[in-house]
Amino acid sequence: MKQIQMTKNPSFSLISTNKIIQLNDIWTSYDSKIFALEGINMSIDRGANYAIVGQSGSGKSTLLKLMNGMMIPSKGTIKIDYVTPNMNDKKFKKMMHTIGYIPQSLGLIKNITVLDNILIGALPRLNKLQSLFKQFPESEIKEAKRIMELVGLDGKENRKAYMLSGGEKRRVVIARALMQKPTILLADEIVSELDHVTAHEIMDLIADAQKRMNLTAIMVHHDIQLALEYANRVAVIKDGQKILEIGVEGDSIVDFQTGDMTNEEIMEMYYDDSKK
Repeated sequence: MKQIQMTKNPSFSLISTNKIIQLNDIWTSYDSKIFALEGINMSIDRGANYAIVGQSGSGKSTLLKLMNGMMIPSKGTIKIDYVTPNMNDKKFKKMMHTIGYIPQSLGLIKNITVLDNILIGALPRLNKLQSLFKQFPESEIKEAKRIMELVGLDGKENRKAYMLSGGEKRRVVIARALMQKPTILLADEIVSELDHVTAHEIMDLIADAQKRMNLTAIMVHHDIQLALEYANRVAVIKDGQKILEIGVEGDSIVDFQTGDMTNEEIMEMYYDDSKK
């Protein structure tokens, strides 16, 4: 039998997989008594637009916190590009800048400018002295302005964050996340409270950025129609459990989880739950 000779220093960093995020039998509790998530299995392709939909309190935001390392599951395993997310783990800390996270609160600093808010995304690339005094190299400032133009904020770099409209604030947090040069973008209800037109503008912006930067986007929504319009796959969460995983193929909504539900049954299940 012919043996394969391996080099002394193989470049394992070149190993890749189509699955960038994998959750296996995830159970999570905030108080060690009641589970916020129960038996979640989820597999997300690299470069996909993946949506998580459900009612308030269903566990959607908890899933993003687990992926971001802000929470540790009570049971089960999570892998983000082969690494277990945990903010206390040195290996994960080194890759945290590759995960752009946009919380529901948006996390803007209201009294500083649009440009300064966006430059926060570059902090992981600065040395300790630069980071301490917020001394950004000219190259980072130039990149921030390029991204501002990309997201439609050209000419607004000196405007304070509290002066912005709801749609403009979303553009700033997207730009801040893109400034990190991420491979994954996590966004929690980023278009909630926006009107229909502005919500679609923001979703179009994310879709465009995703293609330009080859991002994997995982977005929490409450609107299943909007999610189906943009996402490759949509996971429906109810009472901490993933009850459906669906997507659009042609003119049909496909049930990828059980494989035996019709379009009408899928939509009826979601809308019946939303009225309870």
